[in-house]
Amino acid sequence: MATVIFTPNVQRHVGCPQAQAGGGTVREVLDNVFAANPQARGYVLDDQSALRRHMTIFVDGRMIRDRARLADTVGEASTIHIFQALSGG
Repeated sequence: MATVIFTPNVQRHVGCPQAQAGGGTVREVLDNVFAANPQARGYVLDDQSALRRHMTIFVDGRMIRDRARLADTVGEASTIHIFQALSGG
């Protein structure tokens, strides 16, 4: 099962503890995590189920490429980090 870690910046806005979930893509893993936490789903994904503009996801240290379908591959031992993107200077 993949490990899903929400950074402290995300947890400040919505309760989302670290979780483990199965799935072969980012979408499948997140669907399993969000089934038990719909509030976190609404914070991370938009109404089209795409990644919100202010969010970023890394799988095993690499930023995902598919922000709309979340079809990036996830391995059994993958770690998924969900960040709130920061801007400014």
